[in-house]
Amino acid sequence: MVFVLDASRNIGPVVFAQAKDFVSQVTDHFAVDSGLIRVGACSYSEDVVSSFNLNDHTTVVAVKSAVSSLSYSGGKANTAGALSYVRTTMLTSAAGDRSNVPNRVVVLTDGPSTDPFSARVSTMK
Repeated sequence: MVFVLDASRNIGPVVFAQAKDFVSQVTDHFAVDSGLIRVGACSYSEDVVSSFNLNDHTTVVAVKSAVSSLSYSGGKANTAGALSYVRTTMLTSAAGDRSNVPNRVVVLTDGPSTDPFSARVSTMK
């Protein structure tokens, strides 16, 4: 499971903090400690600002701590760039992706990318 959090100026720091809290609460319901579920996340605006990979944390406590350290940056929302980053960097075997396990990517945003066409194409690849 990879969470992609919009950290653009339209979101603002308060809603960004609420999104991190949501991800943290949802993570409580995942079997991270047993190794059945891996969690990664990134925050983005114009570029990916901060992230952690699927193989970086093996406990719910560690994942929640990493989520709390995701950074808010402001700027424009480049969702297409964030999805491309997830696909090419986070969903790789080196970053902890398992070929025999389905990938799930959850995007938390308030609206369209600065490049909506590329965002749609990124999700299709």
